[in-house]
Amino acid sequence: MNPTMAGKPRLYYFNGRGRMESIRWLLAAAGVEFEEVFLETRQQYEKLLNDGFLLFQQVPMVEIDGMRLVETRAILSYIAAKHNLYGRDIKERAIIDMYVEGTIDLMAIIRVHFKLSPKEKEENLKLIIERATKRYFPVYEKVLKDHGQHFLLGTQFTWADVQLIEAILMTEEKEPDILSEFPSLQAFKARICEIPTIKKFLQPGSQRKPPPDEKLLQTANRVFNRK
Repeated sequence: MNPTMAGKPRLYYFNGRGRMESIRWLLAAAGVEFEEVFLETRQQYEKLLNDGFLLFQQVPMVEIDGMRLVETRAILSYIAAKHNLYGRDIKERAIIDMYVEGTIDLMAIIRVHFKLSPKEKEENLKLIIERATKRYFPVYEKVLKDHGQHFLLGTQFTWADVQLIEAILMTEEKEPDILSEFPSLQAFKARICEIPTIKKFLQPGSQRKPPPDEKLLQTANRVFNRK
């Protein structure tokens, strides 16, 4: 085993949210300390490629437990399973997967927002609000209400809850009153944000990243040699 891979997980990505942020959230929720290597130059990226560290020539990449993992979903699944956040059997995992995919779909719409023109941002914001309030949040509201429990899987805290709180907070950044018609989700948010590991991650100075901006886009373009 490479000695640099034997300690804390090491995350290779930009100093920004992107596809790595959900990985940061899940590690933080599990109480796992991690290190970050921020890509700033084309040379850093080319070295990772030349060393054979990027299986499909892309990041995020995470060094963990003697492995170099790429593909966000594979990384998240591994962390969730390792830290008992992925259900107790294959049926529960399937349910968690469904809930997670819903939040990922919503977050994908939000993630592109900062790249858009002012006019496109107007339309995108309408889409975010429409999808959140009509397609996704009603599902999670009903699940929580029907269970009468704290978490999406009843009394069991899972990856699905971590992904949902990330999606809620991302959506609130675009529309602060987005949960006004969802009392169960409001209560869920309050409960989850009081979990010690989550509360710590939400404090200033944590490894949680701010919303993306033009500087992040410029860095990504430079590293990937985009024109």
